Amino acid sequence: MSFPNSFPFETRTTLGHVYSRPLRVGTGRASAHHGEILQGVFLDEAGRLHRALLTLPFPCAESIATFWPEDGRDIRTRPPGRSKAAKAAALTFQELGYSQVSGCLTIETSIPIGYGYGSSTADVVAAIRAAAAATGVELRRSLICRLAVEAETASDSIAFGERVVLFAHREGRVLEYFPGDYPPLYVVGFVSRDDPPVDTIAFSPAQYDSSEIESFRVLRGLARRAIVDEDASLLGHVATASARINQRHLPKKHFEELLRICEENDGCGVQVAHSGNLMGVLLDGKAFDAPSRAKRAATAAREAGFTDIVRFAVNADAMPVWG
Repeated sequence: MSFPNSFPFETRTTLGHVYSRPLRVGTGRASAHHGEILQGVFLDEAGRLHRALLTLPFPCAESIATFWPEDGRDIRTRPPGRSKAAKAAALTFQELGYSQVSGCLTIETSIPIGYGYGSSTADVVAAIRAAAAATGVELRRSLICRLAVEAETASDSIAFGERVVLFAHREGRVLEYFPGDYPPLYVVGFVSRDDPPVDTIAFSPAQYDSSEIESFRVLRGLARRAIVDEDASLLGHVATASARINQRHLPKKHFEELLRICEENDGCGVQVAHSGNLMGVLLDGKAFDAPSRAKRAATAAREAGFTDIVRFAVNADAMPVWG
């Protein structure tokens, strides 16, 4: 099947002026993430509580969406069944003033589904960017996040790439922009087959008590300091503490085994996907022997029965090892 580079004009009226712009083939991309460093409930500047998270970027995998204008009555997807992505594209066209848009939205992804890599949000964000590109527009990230939440109820901060933000994932807004990047890290990630995937939308949000909310306040401050000081050990402490708190609400069956692997390989902490079965060991990327310790941790995880093992670097001078 062949598609035109542009499509019949969509006519719009603004302030009494009628003008037309053609739709064209548009492409958008979005990377995965590797679960969270911190997830809980946090205060905003007005003293209101919000559910929010800090995600760990995983640039090794991504979704690529391409919108092809064509005759029809709606937006279909290839492969079929990507209804959230189709809805996100339709919402984007509506936001930009285009009505009754039809076409094919193709999605190519290397992101595993259901483990906590943010595969659904990556599809949605890529679809939003593809739709915007089809109109010749580049959207600001805050609008992308709002549209993503409208399309799938809860989203994460994938639209911000590797920028570190405390993100209210059920509202699609940033609570705090952290002043810097994550410190250099090596991450060994893996999956426990004994922990089933989690449907984020169907799953009842954790009901944190007052002491846990106070702990999140402290951990937020420590995370900020870890980023400013590029302190991997402190960031690992934050991630481990967050994982321990959330272990009470969405327990990982082999959490103690995760802690053992971290300790035996001198990791600086552990992190988990709070809405999936993904988990990881964090190592200080500035340590000269971090690559060899990451390799040993991966071997230990495999021997312990964990699967889907990956090694990758965040802000460290190394090529990622994906798979």
